[in-house]
Amino acid sequence: MNIFYTAPTAIRALMAAGDEYTEGHDLSSIRVLGSVGEPINEEAWHWYNEKIGRGIAPVIDTWWQTETGGIMITPIPYITDTKPCFASYPMPGVEPLLVDVTGQEVIGNDVEGLLCIRRSWPSIIRTTYGDHERCRQSYFSAFPGLYFTGDEARRDAEGRYRIIGRVDDVINVSGHRIGTAEIEDAIDEHPNIVESAVVGYAHPIKGQGIYAYVIVLHPDHDQALLHKEINEKLVQHIGPIARADEIMIVSGLPKTRSGKIMRRLLRKAC
Repeated sequence: MNIFYTAPTAIRALMAAGDEYTEGHDLSSIRVLGSVGEPINEEAWHWYNEKIGRGIAPVIDTWWQTETGGIMITPIPYITDTKPCFASYPMPGVEPLLVDVTGQEVIGNDVEGLLCIRRSWPSIIRTTYGDHERCRQSYFSAFPGLYFTGDEARRDAEGRYRIIGRVDDVINVSGHRIGTAEIEDAIDEHPNIVESAVVGYAHPIKGQGIYAYVIVLHPDHDQALLHKEINEKLVQHIGPIARADEIMIVSGLPKTRSGKIMRRLLRKAC
């Protein structure tokens, strides 16, 4: 095997199983590592890079959708650089842009906005079987002339793109928009957290509060201390506004067959 392409959920599951399964084995045939399906958190990225890729095989964090018909934003192995949590640069001929809620383009770097694609590409979705109007409404009506991905993204100083999360998964806490991916990224830095999932819920003061579901490695960890340590991680990585209001320890998270967390079920539960 020379290419290993999987989802962050599977990578975190491998991490939780321990390094004994990656040590003492010949992994030299692996030349490319891929990540797909959801934004990968930084801790998982580094583990994947070091334990599976040995610091040699690049981690190719790909962003695409079934509707795009192919990979749209990604590093190109051994050609472009890689950066933890960033899908990196658009493929040749693909023109992503960020817009605000009014459809105005957000110019420059070190900015955030709604991710759209300008112009077409060979594998763009053309219709939805039996319901062409649904296709038009879903992808082409929000911002005329643009394909709207439904994702929010950040563009760094060098023009790399990081997917923050689905628009529905961005939490508005006291007027501050925070992506669930970056909150989970910070929570997953805690050594006792195997995996986390974050959703927003109605909060009487903030508008939306942060509800975190976490899977722990050691269930006997003092829960009050764990809550305190998780919020310290959130303050450190994002800021005081990102403190979790509620944290629930769970044995598992609801996922689709492809490994994506089913947040709509978590929102109903909190």
